[in-house]
Amino acid sequence: MCVWHALEHGVGVTPKGKGKEAPPLEFQASELTSPSLATLENVVQFSGALLAPDTAVLRSKAAGTLLTLNAKEGDHVKAGQLLGRVDMAEAASRVTERQALLELARAQHAQAQRTLASNQRLADQQFISSQALDTSRSAEETARAQVQAAKAALDSAQLGLRDANLVAPLSGIVAKRQALAGEKVSPEQPVLTVVNLQRLELAGMVPTHEVSRLQTGMAVQVQVEGLAQPVAARISRIAPMAEAGTRSIGVTVELANAQERLRAGQYAVAQVRLNDETPRLTVPVSALVSTGSEQQVWLLEQDKLVRRTVVLGRRDERNGRVEVLQGLNPQHQVLVARFENLKDGAAAKKVANVLPAVPAAGVAAAAPAASRAAN
Repeated sequence: MCVWHALEHGVGVTPKGKGKEAPPLEFQASELTSPSLATLENVVQFSGALLAPDTAVLRSKAAGTLLTLNAKEGDHVKAGQLLGRVDMAEAASRVTERQALLELARAQHAQAQRTLASNQRLADQQFISSQALDTSRSAEETARAQVQAAKAALDSAQLGLRDANLVAPLSGIVAKRQALAGEKVSPEQPVLTVVNLQRLELAGMVPTHEVSRLQTGMAVQVQVEGLAQPVAARISRIAPMAEAGTRSIGVTVELANAQERLRAGQYAVAQVRLNDETPRLTVPVSALVSTGSEQQVWLLEQDKLVRRTVVLGRRDERNGRVEVLQGLNPQHQVLVARFENLKDGAAAKKVANVLPAVPAAGVAAAAPAASRAAN
């Protein structure tokens, strides 16, 4: 612990009414350290909300009244399961009309065939001209085409009847119901949203200088909001190009969720831990002092305190160390504890570790302990 000899008069300040400066600050050896080489654990981290890629919206394919809807939010459904039905009275009437038109076209075609056969016999006996025969042949072809058109119209109307059934587009859970039985629905109107939670994804942005160390299939630890333990996952895909103006590239992680413990929309943080065997010059994170956008440390140089700006690199939160790219060398003496009211250029020196004195019962300590604060 730093021993303050001039607390009453301030650090490094000449007391009023005296002709000499305050005694130097004394720092114990345990409060100082030298930058040392160490290997850092490199962690690439990104966060976001969990997404369910297998999500589908069941829409009405025709206009009508929603007669039934046998599913509510939270229900499990199977792909192809009948969930509801739309009243298709208008479509049924249209089918009946098209059937009648088809029968009429067939009757006209049959009449045209009989006329053509009769005229063919008369033409063979030269009772009618070849022009009259050509006219009846053309009428038969026209009637046959009308039959085909009427049949196609009937098929289309019958297809519309099948659209009355609302079936689940995939297996999953009903996440949202957008309509109620008895309501009028229009074509392409959303009725239900079904989500499959068996597979979830977490998408985030990674800086371009870090994404080059990632590859698909890498193991990822995902800490999901509400869970005590992280969830194992893997990188499923990496975007081929950076987002405009961000210098970041999208990375997507896939999580297996067979038990459906996780839910779409939960906030999660993904961490990819990369091995780095390169020794780097490091100091404890506790030695850093933030001043605006700059990072600084306190040094003990030639019996004085010196505030030094440093350029930092990688940070190892697990071991509490940070890489120093510029500003320090292994010979520097760095304060590892944080004190308040330190002044650049104040007199200071290093002393051996001493145990703090324990005052007798009922007797106050001679001087207060040094105050610490997180700058």
